[in-house]
Amino acid sequence: MLSFLKLVLAFAPWLSFLVIAQGSLLRLKLGLVVALVLSVVMGVSRLHRGVILWTGLIFFTYATVAVALLNDMWTARHMGVLANGALALASWLTIALRKPFSLDYAREHTDPSLWNNQAFIRTNVVITSAWALVFTVNTVLAWGKMAQFILPEWGYEVTSYFLLIVTAALTIWYPIHRRRIQETEAHPVA
Repeated sequence: MLSFLKLVLAFAPWLSFLVIAQGSLLRLKLGLVVALVLSVVMGVSRLHRGVILWTGLIFFTYATVAVALLNDMWTARHMGVLANGALALASWLTIALRKPFSLDYAREHTDPSLWNNQAFIRTNVVITSAWALVFTVNTVLAWGKMAQFILPEWGYEVTSYFLLIVTAALTIWYPIHRRRIQETEAHPVA
């Protein structure tokens, strides 16, 4: 349960934006401001760190200035694509740089002696890859929703939320699964 709460906390600015910024331009502006303030407060208080923090700070600063201050309707119309695209790009970049973003969070509850362990790093590559893939798919879904392509609007939403929930569950389950496999290999039952 604690892992799930930490996961929710890590994405709190993005989740608050997702919940608030629905249905009107006023709500979009309010969602952007709340997410930006939350990102700053979490960064300053060290409740949040790493690439997800920086991605949020950069994205929400840009989007808040563009939409809330400059009334940039192109950014407002493309918000779903831009938000998911920013998360996808940041996630894939951390994998390419061999520093998957989930390492920042996994290290909180892992013995420092294991931080350079290949199994630990590989587990985090898998988890970050899952998030990167979901953010990429959600970018395409956001584009499809915007372009009114194939699915009804609710179909894009349900699919996107389902993928996020499954990936959150994978993030919690997969390290436990890998640990059990390693324990079994280290202490085989006769």
